[in-house]
Amino acid sequence: LWGMYSLKPADPYVQSVLQLTGNASRGKEIFSLNCATCHGLDALGDVGPDLRGVSERKSSVALINQVISGKTPPMPQFQPNERDMADLLSFLKTL
Repeated sequence: LWGMYSLKPADPYVQSVLQLTGNASRGKEIFSLNCATCHGLDALGDVGPDLRGVSERKSSVALINQVISGKTPPMPQFQPNERDMADLLSFLKTL
């Protein structure tokens, strides 16, 4: 059963994000504003886990789901628009 925030690869939001070419430098800005408080400016972890190599451990679909689901407290539910998510995903792949 796929709930509102348990997205499968065919989900229209996921498909829209995956069809975009992300801008990693813009994604870093989005990360700094929304994620660095818990994951640290260098993504080395603090309240949230160390994100270095996260794209090697999780697929793009799993990363999108992780960001928007709110299912891993204390991480909040956060659903950026498709462009911002594509940029954030692109940045996460650089870690």
